[in-house]
Amino acid sequence: MRQQRYEFIFLFFCVMMWISSCDTKKQLMENHPNIILIMTDDQGYGDLGVTGNSIIETPNIDAMASKSATMSNFYVSPVCAPTRASLMTGRYNYRTGVIDTYVGRAMMHTDEVTIAEILKKAGYATGIFGKWHLGDCYPMRPLDQGFDESMVLKGGGLAQPSEPFENKRRYTDPVLFHNGHMVQTLGYCTDVYFRSATGFIKKNVEAEKPFFVYLPTNAPHGPFHDVPEELLNVYRKMDLSSISFEEKLDNERLAAIFAMIGNVDQNIGRLFQTIEQLGIQKNTIVVFLTDNGPNTRRYVGELRGMKGEVHEGGIRAPFYMYWPDVFKGDEYSDVRVAHYDLMPTLLEVAGVSLPEGLTIDGRSFLPLLKGKDISWPDRNLFLQWHRGEEPQPFKHFSMVGQKWKLLSADSADFELYDLETDPGESHNLADEKPELLEKMKNGYMTWFDDVSSTRENNYAKPRIVIGSDAEVETVLTAQDWLRTAGRGWGAKGKWLLTVEGPATFDVTIRVSESKPGWHGSLKLGEVVVDKVFSPNDDKVVFEGIYLEPGDIDLEATVTQGDKIEPRLHVIVKKGGVNN
Repeated sequence: MRQQRYEFIFLFFCVMMWISSCDTKKQLMENHPNIILIMTDDQGYGDLGVTGNSIIETPNIDAMASKSATMSNFYVSPVCAPTRASLMTGRYNYRTGVIDTYVGRAMMHTDEVTIAEILKKAGYATGIFGKWHLGDCYPMRPLDQGFDESMVLKGGGLAQPSEPFENKRRYTDPVLFHNGHMVQTLGYCTDVYFRSATGFIKKNVEAEKPFFVYLPTNAPHGPFHDVPEELLNVYRKMDLSSISFEEKLDNERLAAIFAMIGNVDQNIGRLFQTIEQLGIQKNTIVVFLTDNGPNTRRYVGELRGMKGEVHEGGIRAPFYMYWPDVFKGDEYSDVRVAHYDLMPTLLEVAGVSLPEGLTIDGRSFLPLLKGKDISWPDRNLFLQWHRGEEPQPFKHFSMVGQKWKLLSADSADFELYDLETDPGESHNLADEKPELLEKMKNGYMTWFDDVSSTRENNYAKPRIVIGSDAEVETVLTAQDWLRTAGRGWGAKGKWLLTVEGPATFDVTIRVSESKPGWHGSLKLGEVVVDKVFSPNDDKVVFEGIYLEPGDIDLEATVTQGDKIEPRLHVIVKKGGVNN
């Protein structure tokens, strides 16, 4: 009898715990709405029907916009990775180590706290599906920066030096990385991202867990040889000259770009169908934006500029927040806000506070969308990007206030505009307003000095860590090397590494095709070795290299006489032999 009583008490306790768990899950779902953040790549402000494009068809995004709150003056960086760093951290990208898009300058310092890390700690399931572009190797991968699940490409895009050689520049059936492991996928890349995100959403709805889904597509970023054929045929039959400002129209390329955007739009339509079928539309926020200006000189409304430029067309993005439980669709604000304001905005949406002691540059603009009468400072937004190892004062920057904008493309000539009366930036007031010009230049230098002193040796590259159990095999590419010869991606380079603990490594130098008779040379700290490629072999392997903990540089080259093969991957594996 006593045993039965104990069994009953134990069973009662288990039932109560289960009920309590269900109540906690329900309360978490009710108090913390789901968040889906969609950001396309190289799609401009004017590449939507809702922003006045008379040719492109984006019915699903247009419908979303009609039901969403809108920030009509939303700013991003001129290029990919800086925008992504600010989006993830709520901070100026110059604080994070991310100052460019390649050769090691798109790696984010791992002491930066991401929105995924904060939401995960608050009980959210977190997933990324698409383009990360903030570091390919441990400890900079999405899995290391707060995401529970990831289905991503490497580097800045498919068909770049960071892609696996097996992918062969494909957008269709691409080779991607699921939770750090290389996988062969089926379908067009954008379809794969949305399909993977949908599976993640369904799984967490079933588990009654709020989710944060980050969907940064690599479309419509180039190259443009592999796009959805049915949509391509629609646009290649059209005369696109009325919305292209290129000196010589490339109708086929623009048709490919519009086909990629159309495919994104179709996927957004399917996503909303899934949200409705799951019955979560009232408690799910969907945000849509783009990462920079358009990748050709084309229609951007009344604005001027394109990707890479600091005029309005290069740094303004469409921004829509769908939240039917809160917004009817007529909410609108023309206050100028930026990508680093989005993290605190989404945290406020989620009912999650910033971690104690964390300092960010952004400010939540949710009260503006809700129409609250709040005191909003007439602050300046700072957006800057140019090639090189370190930022230079006044080079290729813009300083944007609610009324006045100062910019310089080359650090020599300054342009000053009144954005309230001249959003197309047609009348330079720099000579007419010298006092305002000097005041804004001084304000810029205060900002530049501040962000440049965020950490000691502020613009030093983050180091890739090898030998960790979190990433037993590390693949190094030109995406993250320090270029030592050549231009662009570089002909030679070295990788800045940290060895986590004493270990033996096997190192493979691999190229895209066999190189019989060529030399593969490796310098790893004090170790210098050389091997000749065998016939029909695309790799050489150096086994059993013992390394002590600490910082070390790795250089690898594939040469034959004066010829250099720049397209190589270096695989560093802790223990065992590379196969």
